[in-house]
Amino acid sequence: MLTLTLRQLERDGLLTRTVHACVPPRVDYTLTALGTTLLDAVTALGAWATEHRTEIGDNRRRYDEAQAAGSAAS
Repeated sequence: MLTLTLRQLERDGLLTRTVHACVPPRVDYTLTALGTTLLDAVTALGAWATEHRTEIGDNRRRYDEAQAAGSAAS
């Protein structure tokens, strides 16, 4: 899955892939100029997730409990 995601990002022009002919094989990925324009948005998303992680965790717990209760009732 990671390989597919990285290849898609390369296809979109967000990163470059450099293969080094060595043993063991080595591949480096680098953000392109276009890719670096996403840094602010990704950083903001990460900050939002960190800020709301407790609330998200509580929501997941409540959802899982409700699903388990529904399965037990069936």
